[in-house]
Parts: sequence; C-alpha cells; structure tokens
Amino acid sequence: MALQLYFHPFSSYSQKALIAFYENGIAFERQVLEGPDSPAMQRLAAMWPMKRFPVLVDGDQTILEASCIIEYLDLHRPGPVRLIPADRQAALEVRMLDRFFDNYVSTPQQKVVFDALRPAEVRDARGVQEARDMLETAYAWLDQRMAGREWAVGDSFSLADCGAAPFLFYADWTHPLGEAYPQVTAYRRRLLARPSVARAVNEARPYRPYFPLGAPDRD
Repeated sequence: MALQLYFHPFSSYSQKALIAFYENGIAFERQVLEGPDSPAMQRLAAMWPMKRFPVLVDGDQTILEASCIIEYLDLHRPGPVRLIPADRQAALEVRMLDRFFDNYVSTPQQKVVFDALRPAEVRDARGVQEARDMLETAYAWLDQRMAGREWAVGDSFSLADCGAAPFLFYADWTHPLGEAYPQVTAYRRRLLARPSVARAVNEARPYRPYFPLGAPDRD
C-alpha cells in the first residue's frame, strides 16, 4: 500500500515533511487539504480530531507531526540521504536543532502571522512584539552557530535542515533578516538552492497571495 501524506503545499510543517520525501525520492499519495470541506480534510478529521497536519498514513499506522514523519521515513524508507545520523551523539544534536527551529523560529513566526489574521480589535500587540524579539534572539544565536558550517549539524543535510528551510523561508518574510545576520542569510540561501527545498517552495508558489503580511516579490 502506498504511503499517504495529508498536507497543504503552503504549510511550513508540510514542507518540512515534503523535503524529506523529495530528498530520497520516496513515492507517496498526495492528500492535499484544500479546505475544511475537502474530501481529504474530512478523512483527516475522522482519523485525527486535532486536524493538524502533516499526517502520514502507512497501512494501519498513522504518524503525526513532521519530525516524527521524517524519523519514520528514515527508519522504514531509508534512502541515500540519511536525515537522522546513525551515531547517537550526532543524532541528539540533530534533534536538538530540530527543536530549536520548531520552537524558536517557527513558533514566533506563526504568532506574528496568526495575529495578522485576527480582527484588529482583538490583536495582541504585546505578544507580537515578544515573538519578534524571540526571532531576533534566535537569529543572533544561529548566526554565531552557522559560522564555518554548511548545514545545521556538520557537513550533512539532516532533519534539522528539513525544518530550517521552510521556517527560515517564512521567518524572513515575517521579520526580515536584513544585513544583521549574514551567516543566517547565507544558510537560508543554501537551503533554497537545494533541489528538494526548491521543489517544495515552487509547489507552494500559487498560494502566495494568501500570505496575510504580503509575500515579498523575491525567493
């Protein structure tokens, strides 16, 4: 039975999982969540009431969350690009950076975006400023870390980079890197040049008008 991935192309967490599929050319059945009444969304809601995505279905197994999906692929559909190092210490660092990009780049970035979707009278200006401050702190830490590095952990593309790619992509749209963080800017550029990432970005291109802050005319 083919793997089924429930996702939306414009979703950063969906892109995180898609990059892992594309890195190793793993075939899957696309269950695109086009709206709350779409057949794919109705099937997703029946199996996962949170209705968060991506979700992977492999026969009678349902795997939630992008990081776990990538771990599952690395375990059950291994390819030439091993996204989780075999060495446990290296794998620990990869997972640590994966959590960094989830919690300190994606989470504050999404706070700013979701606030923009609220009616003006219930927006959270203080929370948005705190999110922007967190992004600045994350950028500064990452800029120091990336000096002399090609990828997030060592010389190999990994789970951490699968998350870094879409999260930094949208973070720079939301809270621009500018010229203050050259190492992060260069890392983001390398990520976007990688074929698996470029494919995910291009597949999401038709949805850019929906970005609530206005998608910049670049990337």
